[in-house]
Amino acid sequence: MSSSGKCLLLTGPPGVGKTTLIKRILETLRLSNPNLKIQGFYTQEVRERGQRVGFEVVTLDGRRGLLASSTVSSPESMRWPSVGRYKVDVASFESIALPELQVKADTHLFIIDEVGKMEMFSPSFFPAVLKVLESNIPFLASIPVPKLGRAIPGVERLRNQPGASLISLSTSNRDSMREQVYGVLSEWLPKH
Repeated sequence: MSSSGKCLLLTGPPGVGKTTLIKRILETLRLSNPNLKIQGFYTQEVRERGQRVGFEVVTLDGRRGLLASSTVSSPESMRWPSVGRYKVDVASFESIALPELQVKADTHLFIIDEVGKMEMFSPSFFPAVLKVLESNIPFLASIPVPKLGRAIPGVERLRNQPGASLISLSTSNRDSMREQVYGVLSEWLPKH
């Protein structure tokens, strides 16, 4: 695999603000350069009556699909893989996320939130992520920290990618990291 040196990875414990930071960076990039072509998706919690009941995948243009749920109960969902109490809807995830990972010549930046255990149940997802990496198009992604010392092989491959920059978020540094991440991406992206 070729190394582009344009791979920026955000990591940190669940709930530390990786998705929030990515959404804020996206907003800032769109305001500062509205002509940028940015592809990708982020994941966010689905809540009912104040309780998290799942996750959805959201494209940067607002299309949504189910990623995982603790409340879906159907004959089909009984065959879905599980992560904790959540059943992962691989078909829904793939229908939304995979088109966003198609490399196009006019794309300036890919955003993938996240490359994690649920997403890795898709056999097509990580190969698509690798194609993005090989494209030499700047890449911003979030990855989980290893849980109980167990690393996810694809995530570790990204973490150890030559030229990849890793930023670890914590509750004490997450707000100050916005400028740093924006600065790195600004160096990689075309100017107005």
